[in-house]
Amino acid sequence: MMRKITIGCLTILILASSFVAREDNMWALFAKTRFVEKLNREFGMYFLYPKFPEELKAFEGKLVTLSGFYIPLDMNNSEIAVVSKFPNAECFFCGGAGPESIVVGYLKKKPGRRVKMDEIVKIRGRLKLNEDDIDELNFILYDAELILDK
Repeated sequence: MMRKITIGCLTILILASSFVAREDNMWALFAKTRFVEKLNREFGMYFLYPKFPEELKAFEGKLVTLSGFYIPLDMNNSEIAVVSKFPNAECFFCGGAGPESIVVGYLKKKPGRRVKMDEIVKIRGRLKLNEDDIDELNFILYDAELILDK
């Protein structure tokens, strides 16, 4: 009986640790996204459109967590959070990083306190991959929450 309990506990620990590893590797999965230049007929210009890898598509609609640097937006709606793999000086908007290094979260509720630029945060939400809306980021978390240190 004790052996069955031990084996069951080990199985649960292995499964839990593989889930945690996946959380830590979301940025690595995002980085596997390739971008293809295509003509956008509405604007008459070429834009980069993502081609998501199958292993990333498997997470669409699932709850994911990422750690990163908070990037403030000058928007009235503070229920939107952008998190970057890199600090502000190196992020997609200001530095040389690519679009695979940022995620936007549409928060369920505003953070309980003011979040500072480049503060390291965690964001958790349901992943949506955006392939064609150029007015939106490629990696979106819906029903998201910012997890902040106190």
